[in-house]
Amino acid sequence: MKEQEENNEEFRDHLSTIDESGKRVWVYPKKPKGPYHRKRVLLSVFLLAFLFGAPHIMIDGEPLILLGILERKFVFFGQVFWPQDLYIFAFTMILVIVFIVLFTVVFGRIFCGWVCPQTIFMEMVFRKIEYWIEGDWTHQKKLNKQPWNREKILKKGAKHAIFLLISFLIGNTFLAYIIGSEELWKIQTEPISAHVGGFIAMIIFSLLFYGVFSFLREQVCTTICPYGRLQGVLLDKNSVVVAYDHKRGEERGKLKKNEDRAAQGKGDCIDCHQCVNVCPTGIDIRNGTQLECVNCTACIDACDSIMEGINKPKGLIRYASEANIEGGKKFKWTGRMSAYTALLLLLIAIWGLLIGSRTNFQAEVTKRRGSTYQTLPNGNYSNIYELNLTNKTKDTFEVTLKLEEGVEGSIEMTNETFTLLPEQQTKENFIIKLAPKELKHGQRRVDLIIFGDGDKIQTVETSFVGPLL
Repeated sequence: MKEQEENNEEFRDHLSTIDESGKRVWVYPKKPKGPYHRKRVLLSVFLLAFLFGAPHIMIDGEPLILLGILERKFVFFGQVFWPQDLYIFAFTMILVIVFIVLFTVVFGRIFCGWVCPQTIFMEMVFRKIEYWIEGDWTHQKKLNKQPWNREKILKKGAKHAIFLLISFLIGNTFLAYIIGSEELWKIQTEPISAHVGGFIAMIIFSLLFYGVFSFLREQVCTTICPYGRLQGVLLDKNSVVVAYDHKRGEERGKLKKNEDRAAQGKGDCIDCHQCVNVCPTGIDIRNGTQLECVNCTACIDACDSIMEGINKPKGLIRYASEANIEGGKKFKWTGRMSAYTALLLLLIAIWGLLIGSRTNFQAEVTKRRGSTYQTLPNGNYSNIYELNLTNKTKDTFEVTLKLEEGVEGSIEMTNETFTLLPEQQTKENFIIKLAPKELKHGQRRVDLIIFGDGDKIQTVETSFVGPLL
């Protein structure tokens, strides 16, 4: 019995896409079809339209999404974020990680099968083209085994030419997320010599995506993606995953005409291997929850069609938890899920406060390095400062500086006002002069009020240092 259990677990000791010699086993998944697949197609169309359109849709002159790493400018739904907003970005990343943890604890790897760009491009774009040109899985196997004749050259050539073209489109799209659609258009239309770096980046992105979707394929999901590895420590018996109901399906056996399967101790699984044939990562879902499973539901559709054909209830493979299958229990919200949810709600509340308190201007006032106080002829004291002011808006401002009311002192600048350009950062030197009576033990905290076009835009506190009296 122990030896049998060990044999049943042998699949966990190696990848289904690697043979005993260490050579890769190429996966030829059968063309999927069914209700779940149709829903995934609709969702994929929407997500692909959003992915390709987001960098080109403008809101108040800004793209819907821009990850301007080179310019250190990030735009999300028309809102511009600068390096000064890095704390918001960092907190957002923490929020995303906690959400992923919670989502995986409850729903397993469903993100991978329904939303992940790797899966959507592979299964809904590249694999569809492959089916269209080379045929279903059996035709693909036959084509790969046959010698290089006219048919094989034409089909392989056409497929990889289209793959390259789509990879070029994807590469350009991802480049648009980094440099913006306008800059991308310049690279595409102006001489290569004017944009050598951008042209090289475009080629690298295109070849990278071509390599991923033409050759790496499911290896990205099974061995490279860190999210798949996280699944092993995040899932528990109450996590909802794509699962095979072994209680109902075993003992599996081929279907025979007019047989009484229950009397023979057979379950509903007729060992047709359709769930294995359609799997894009090459696993057998009947072996239980596996890291390689991306919850794409192709096996659910395949199994349901077989069950319908032999007049058995659907759902032999379905979304379920291990606890649900083992004990027939319904989904239960566990203490761990509640703790993660509470933490997530707390982080969302904090994130909302950070977004709500974000200002359109960022001001930093620092003492001039190496400087000390100066004693003026009238007995007052002066300190030299540097103002670093960032304008996050698309408007131009004439900036003036004033001290808080009630302070006996003044501000001296080279010019009475200076111009702050849209989405720009400027540095200005200025001097604060204070009367001796304003100081206590040789120092004082001073509020500097910044005005833009006559309106108050920021108040910054700084320190003023004088002699110890």
